[in-house]
Amino acid sequence: MATLGEAGSWRLIVFFGVLITLLILETLMPRRKTARDSKERLSTNALLTVFNGVVMGLAARLVVPIAAVSAAIYVGEKGWGLFNILSLDPTLEIVLSLILLDLAIYGQHVAAHYVPILWQFHKVHHSDVEFDVTTALRFHPIEIFISMLWKIVLVFILGPSAFAVILFEMILNGCAMFNHSNIKWPFWVDRFIRLFIATPDMHRIHHSIIPRELNSNYGFSISLWDRIFGTYTWQPERGHADMEIGLEKHQDIEPTKFLWSLKFPFS
Repeated sequence: MATLGEAGSWRLIVFFGVLITLLILETLMPRRKTARDSKERLSTNALLTVFNGVVMGLAARLVVPIAAVSAAIYVGEKGWGLFNILSLDPTLEIVLSLILLDLAIYGQHVAAHYVPILWQFHKVHHSDVEFDVTTALRFHPIEIFISMLWKIVLVFILGPSAFAVILFEMILNGCAMFNHSNIKWPFWVDRFIRLFIATPDMHRIHHSIIPRELNSNYGFSISLWDRIFGTYTWQPERGHADMEIGLEKHQDIEPTKFLWSLKFPFS
């Protein structure tokens, strides 16, 4: 089993590997023109990522002494959680852990749209006026903190192995960057892939200013949840090229600013 330090290193390697690959593909084969894109917007999304990393690093040490992976190690030692009680085959346990954790994140995402206090912070993510891989990194630090707490609760309930949690985190991060990317590919490719995982064309609809579309296509990884729970939208009303991204009341340059993004939930 990898140490926490090794797990962190692997997460960073996968993160930057996927990010750089998608940035290159967005440049070579963009899905939409990003006329309103700007250096300030990209800088803000990057700053939010760095800021969240620093804040969460301090929180993990000072406020929440156990993050999801270390929580899994602790729970395993105590024999707590569903999977530690059932003692399933390790491979089956990992598969079930990935599925159930992904379902729980889907549920968290839906709640972030319908619970007012959660939406106050989640709307920072949706205020981005463009849609590309950097949008996947644009979250308010308080929402990241809430998400970390939710994952720890899930670990205590399910009792997944530390390996399963590490794998889930890498898959979730990779899929989130993938389905926020501005990549163009053949229609049949998208149609096939979205049978299994959320694609950029599928998730872009979730960032529409139209409320019905905004409240659909919540899945980050497994696309099946939206079909099961009736939150699936096949195509945007105005088409991918003409659909408006972001929040209707904030179609200006304000969301491209770092301090505005931090203060937005409190305005």
